[in-house]
Amino acid sequence: MNIQLLPSSFDGQGQATGDQRLTCYLLDDCVAVDAGSVAIALSDDQRQRVRDIIVTHPHMDHIASLPIFIDDLFASLKEPVRIHATQVVIDSLERDVFNWNVYPRFSELTNEHGPVMKYVPIMIGKEFQVAHLRVTAIAVNHIVPTVGLLISDDRTTVAFSSDTAETQEFWDLLNRTPHIDALLIEASFPNAMSELAEVTRHFTPASLQEELKKLNHNGLDILTVHLKPTYREKLIEELKALGIPKLEVMEPGRTYSW
Repeated sequence: MNIQLLPSSFDGQGQATGDQRLTCYLLDDCVAVDAGSVAIALSDDQRQRVRDIIVTHPHMDHIASLPIFIDDLFASLKEPVRIHATQVVIDSLERDVFNWNVYPRFSELTNEHGPVMKYVPIMIGKEFQVAHLRVTAIAVNHIVPTVGLLISDDRTTVAFSSDTAETQEFWDLLNRTPHIDALLIEASFPNAMSELAEVTRHFTPASLQEELKKLNHNGLDILTVHLKPTYREKLIEELKALGIPKLEVMEPGRTYSW
């Protein structure tokens, strides 16, 4: 499985930087997990291949460019862009984004080939298929209904925490899984901002260290994501100081393979 955290920040010369302001992961060049930068960071070839997007929750940094992605492709789509999400997330997208005020309700529109966007409701705890991948969504502890994900292509299995603070069902699912190759887990605020992290339900390096004690698997790659750009260097310093084997900060734009 190939996974890329799509870039979402660019310097004065238009080159991608390590700052992660938006969240979007590209799996095997054809499936996206969240859609923060899906409209701005895909290559032309990837843009033609991505027709399945899993949305973990409706916060802006996870959906920011989803409407623009569909808008850009509207006339050329020969099949709809499929939005895989829980019903509560679908309802939020319809009420707050695709509402004919912020953006057109693409689920009601067609081009000459047919529908341009389709919602595919997912059930928490029940495995579902997206392209060639088997996916299980599990509730995590964030300030809006949010799911973490366990994704497998029958050779490789990768877990995504999405945005979360201390949680339990996510770890129960991972610990029931025979083998996991990698875990992508958030670390949003430095330790000095633990009160804000707690209120907004995010991890600091210190709380992440405690949380990882719930994981029974050993030897897997642990990639930290969702580092707030203002505190990126401090977060990297504190994460390195944890001394956790195989833990590193995920680099936007780099393709990781397992």
